[in-house]
Amino acid sequence: MNDHWYEDETGSMVRPYTVTRGRTRPAADHHFDLMSLVTAVERDGADERPEPGLDHARSALLRLVRRAPRPVAEVAADADLPLTVVRVLLADLVEAGLVRVCAPTAPQGTHDPSLLREIADRLREI
Repeated sequence: MNDHWYEDETGSMVRPYTVTRGRTRPAADHHFDLMSLVTAVERDGADERPEPGLDHARSALLRLVRRAPRPVAEVAADADLPLTVVRVLLADLVEAGLVRVCAPTAPQGTHDPSLLREIADRLREI
């Protein structure tokens, strides 16, 4: 038997509230929908280099969104962090000017009452 103690076997070694410095909500008036798109702000020569002054969790999120823009829900899943923690960390990155978060746009035609009635009728049939 192997005597090593791996984080994968025990779960996270750091509690979420320590990552957010005890905060449960973003510091400013930021509201991030699950489908809000997170994009890294372009900076000269900052592709993979860590940003000075960022801790590991914030740096990891920044690396994720530097690869490609992605929704908040996907960032949380890829980072393997609770959504509330990711929202706090993203607000910190927004305030630092490192990422931009854009609200999702509703596709055209999603509020058509006849379409919604049709969907409800079909669901009742199931």
